Order: sequence, then structure tokens, then C-alpha cells
Amino acid sequence: MVVAASVVVAIGTATGMLSALEDRGRSDEARPEVTGSPSLASLPVVPAPSSASPGASASPSPKKKASPKPTPSKAAEEKPDVTTFASTGLYRHANSQVLDWVRANDGDPRHAVIQSRIADRPAAVWFADYTPSTITARVRAVTSGGSAQVRVPVLVAYAIPGRDCGGHSQGGAPDLDAYDAWIEKFAAGLGSGEVVVILEPDSVAQAECLSTATRADRFASLARAGRVLKAANPMARVYYDAGHSGWNPPAKQAGWLKQAGAASPASSDGVFSNVSNFHRTSDEIAYDRRVLDALGGPASLGAVIDTSRNGNGAPADGEWCDPAGRKIGRAPTLSTGEARIDAYLWVKLPGESDGCKGTPGTFSPSYAYELAR
Repeated sequence: MVVAASVVVAIGTATGMLSALEDRGRSDEARPEVTGSPSLASLPVVPAPSSASPGASASPSPKKKASPKPTPSKAAEEKPDVTTFASTGLYRHANSQVLDWVRANDGDPRHAVIQSRIADRPAAVWFADYTPSTITARVRAVTSGGSAQVRVPVLVAYAIPGRDCGGHSQGGAPDLDAYDAWIEKFAAGLGSGEVVVILEPDSVAQAECLSTATRADRFASLARAGRVLKAANPMARVYYDAGHSGWNPPAKQAGWLKQAGAASPASSDGVFSNVSNFHRTSDEIAYDRRVLDALGGPASLGAVIDTSRNGNGAPADGEWCDPAGRKIGRAPTLSTGEARIDAYLWVKLPGESDGCKGTPGTFSPSYAYELAR
């Protein structure tokens, strides 16, 4: 299933978002304000620039059919399982490739749409380079910015050895001992406020490529990582890799997740799915609940879903590399109203290429506009 996971490539190599910015000498300090996101329907249609596909549709994403209303007794049963956060919303870090583009291209005809529909929304901050000497300070720069605004930052730890099974996103720590030490330094920057940690995309779902012994060693390291993160900051919520609804069967995925520590509240708050992928939110909700049921553990375990590019669902042909016809999905939120679904997040920044509309991990304004319009 390497193809199913390869979509994470783009993020690991060039974003982090801090990794790329650090190379340019940019500050990691966050701006003091968080901009709200207007309704998509209220925005004007912007003329397509020459670099955009001439046949791209500007119609809104199709509406989902409303789910049947639960009976009062069912709603009462599900209500305690809806996770609540103390903070009022998600944190938007001040440094990202899309913000760089927006600041530098005020006169571009795509500017208004990209700014209001992508740049103004909070997205995850990736830590994808193995830099033990700076990781604590860089993590702290993001978490302290979130705490100052009483908002929840989303961090992605992405340095597991052998990541992406040697594919485009290969890299990470040289071995598991080095990874364990890196995670301890990562954890030291988490502070004491609320924070969401997306722990190693593809590390569980893509484990088929590993030998039985190597897989067991990786899972043991992931279980240690979760314990270290939660011990460093009890307010941290740590989520483990569930792949997505088009990948492994729920029972198989849950079996691996249990070995990786995802069923234990000492190391885990649940699972994440659809990172850098395109599967519809409704499909992910159903899949994640089946994974959680098979996983066992306390009822407090939940799921977070990457909705950044799933507005039109996954392509029928399975294409994962900057496929045409996709749309941004639901806005990031910590209030889903869905039992056992803790948040909808933008883990993959819309507009960052998977490698077909630009160098992997770099921001493509034409792709961003195509997704957002």
C-alpha cells in the first residue's frame, strides 16, 4: 500500500512548515492575532489566471445528505463521548508557505480567494527534519504562541526511521534510539497548555513493508513516544496513525494500533485519519469509529480527521498526486458534534504540492486556487 501513503511525501520533505522557514532565517514567533474565516459562499468568484486550468469548475462542493436525527435516548448515550477542549479554537501559526505567498502577491487575481479560504485558516505545523539541537526551541515557539492566544496548536511529529518505506519522504532519525531521544526533546517544548500531536503519519498504516521484528520495534518506540509526550504535558492530546477509509480493514489497523500503544490512555488520546488524502468526512467518521471499536481501550479515545482536501472525495482512479477536481473540505474545528470525533483538522496545507504540480512540499498558488475556488 505504498501508493496509498505516498501522498504524505509533500509535507515531509519541504515543509515542516518551520523547517523550510528556518532555512530562510525567518522567526518562529507567532503573531498576536488570529483571523476568522468567512463563509465560502460569501466570497466572489475570481477570474482564473493563465496558470489555472481553463476548465476548472467554480461550483461549490456537493452537499451531503443529512443524517437521520438520532432518537433522544441515542443522543443522550452519545453526548458524553464528544470531546471538548477548554480553549476556544485552533491556533494559526504565523509562518507558512501560503502566508509567504499572500504577503508577497497582493496584486495577484487569486489573492483574495487563497487568503480568505486557505491562509486565514489554522493548519498543522510539521516537524519533519531530524534536528535534535533545535527541535525543543522550535516546538516551544509554536506551543507558546498557542498558549498566549488561548488556542490549540496542532503539531506533526514526522521523524520515524524508515518512514514512507524508503519512498519520496524517506528520511527521519537514523535509528530508533536516536528517534526516542528526538521525541524526548520534542516533548520538552510542549509546554503546559492544550496541544494536539499528530504522531508519525503512515507509521502504522504503512508498516506492511517492515519485517515482523522491525515492525514490533517501531510499534514499541511509538508506544514510548506517546508516553513521553503525555508525561511531558498532561494537556497534550496524542493521536496515532489509522491510515484512511480506503486502506487497511479496521480490525487489521486496530491490531497494529494496539501494539503501538494507541489503546492506552497513558500514551494515546485516539487516532487520526486521512492525512494528506481525499476521502470524504462521512467515510472517515464511519471508518474511525470502527477502528476505535476494534481497538478497545477507554471510551474517551477519539479520532481527528484531516479535511483539508476532501471536499469532493477521493478520485475514482485512486490518484494521490495533486489530483484534479479536488476541493478544500470542512473548516478546521474542535467542535464536530460527532460522537468520538474530536476535531476536523487541516493537517496537510492545501496548495502544497504532492510532487505533480510542483516540487514536493512547495506551495503551488495555481493548485491552491484550484482547490479553494
